[in-house]
Amino acid sequence: MNNMIVSVNPHIYAKDTTQTIMRDVLIALLPAVFASVLFFGVKALLVEAVCVAVAVLCEWAFQKICRKPDTITDLSAAVTGLLLALNLPVDIPLWQAVFGSFVAVILVKQLFGGIGQNFANPAITARIIMLVAFSGAMTTWAAPAFSDAVSSATPLAILGAGSTEGLPSLLQMFLGARGGSMGETSCLALLIGGIYLMVRKVISWHTPVAFIGTVLVLTALLGQQPLYQVMAGGLFIGAFFMATDYTTSPPTPAGKLIFGVGCGLITVLIRVWGNYPEGVSFSILLMNILNPYISGWTRTKPFGGVQA
Repeated sequence: MNNMIVSVNPHIYAKDTTQTIMRDVLIALLPAVFASVLFFGVKALLVEAVCVAVAVLCEWAFQKICRKPDTITDLSAAVTGLLLALNLPVDIPLWQAVFGSFVAVILVKQLFGGIGQNFANPAITARIIMLVAFSGAMTTWAAPAFSDAVSSATPLAILGAGSTEGLPSLLQMFLGARGGSMGETSCLALLIGGIYLMVRKVISWHTPVAFIGTVLVLTALLGQQPLYQVMAGGLFIGAFFMATDYTTSPPTPAGKLIFGVGCGLITVLIRVWGNYPEGVSFSILLMNILNPYISGWTRTKPFGGVQA
């Protein structure tokens, strides 16, 4: 009896840590990084490096000033910076990219208590703030390489104008030879990354499938070019890498499905009837706000216990 160890729960521990999870996310984003350089040139790599470096520096400086434990080694700041960069146009002025990284890490993440305490996805929120503050730069798209027939206009902008002339082929859409943010254009690269995360059990299929499936079904019912709608904009990067954020999405399978369906519904509403051609970022942010309610509604009942 002297060897008995008494401790509080949890009594089952997983080998995964924040660092290993974030490392897997960075690995999963590498195909999108490669695609961004392939289609938009070396400047894409520069924007990505600046966003990551500033995000890490901001987190380190904030924690030093506030005398908090240093957490930059958990790689969450690097993930935030890279996700933000991949959601930006390649020609974004670097000072605006610096501003976005500051907003994501300091205003959205650290001021709310750091990782695990933020109410919304930092990269998504920073992108929306940048879209409002720098609307011109955030909606000016460079034409991708290897696609002389494709204009720099995004497919969603073309569809929003009620035209199909100038749309890239579905193959170009899937590979990434189209206008848009530098990390969102290649569905192939993002799909590879998403599958990697599911194989590694970093994310489950529930939210991405519900999100993408809802957009596909609703746009088909509304006659809105469903295949283009699914592959256009930031749907793939949002569904696999942002709507699945642990802190700002529900933990249960039922909650994840509700969250994904809600994201898809809001995305379609904004794309079809809103003033913006894209709705992924806004949909994820709105569902982040509803996350506490969804998590409460779908919380599982402990065995032998009473629903709280």
